[in-house]
Amino acid sequence: MNYELPTMNYIKPNSTRRSFIKSASVGTIAALALPNIVSAAFSKETIKKVDFNKDDVILFQGDSITDWGRDHTNTIPNNTSALGSGYALVTAAQLLLQYPDKNLQIYNKGISGNKVYQLAERWDVDCLALKPNVLSIHIGVNDYWHTITAGYTGTIDTYTTDYHKLLDRTKQVLPNVKLVICEPFALKGVKAVDDKWYPTFDLFRKAARDIAREYDATFVPFQAAFDKAVESAPAAYWNLDGVHPSIAGEALMARAWMESVTG
Repeated sequence: MNYELPTMNYIKPNSTRRSFIKSASVGTIAALALPNIVSAAFSKETIKKVDFNKDDVILFQGDSITDWGRDHTNTIPNNTSALGSGYALVTAAQLLLQYPDKNLQIYNKGISGNKVYQLAERWDVDCLALKPNVLSIHIGVNDYWHTITAGYTGTIDTYTTDYHKLLDRTKQVLPNVKLVICEPFALKGVKAVDDKWYPTFDLFRKAARDIAREYDATFVPFQAAFDKAVESAPAAYWNLDGVHPSIAGEALMARAWMESVTG
């Protein structure tokens, strides 16, 4: 079962968010500065940085959080409709701004509803054929979420086994690819995410971190960024349904990615 992206009619600001926005002072808004939030969230992290070379191909892969309304028929790199309107687009914009001399070629091939095994089903076309130099993968929330909403019978062992197979296959074909493993995240208390997610969902987060370490990949601790962000504004400010980020959440993700990958 695939999940359609939330629309403006589907997500309505709750009273907590309205109250926050209505009462926020200039000082409160200033406290939301993304560099400060991310730096504070990552203060205890040791993260491997990625060196970008001229003409590098950068590929974002994942589920709806990466997909985010992209035009699946558009195969042009660095193209707005091909990149969608989510964190992949915002991150691509920052990369192109930071490295104008590198001629980076950036693609987004995320597909809504995907789990790891579904990445594998389309990997030859949507990854290996593009020969990325930098491969960023954000996957895992559906590997858990669909077990409680869509009858999926996979477990944490399924997730880790499938992820290892996917990365082993990738490294066989692209031995020099630079891997970026992004942490699956959720914000409890926003619509779809409640206490029944835990502690099981935390196992998927830990698995992603462990896999990044095993494959000497850069790890992007998205959950840490959101956990720090909710100290400045309610969870519903950063996320639409507990899983899909708001505009502010997308910007936060992009900043977290850039902080992790480029420093």
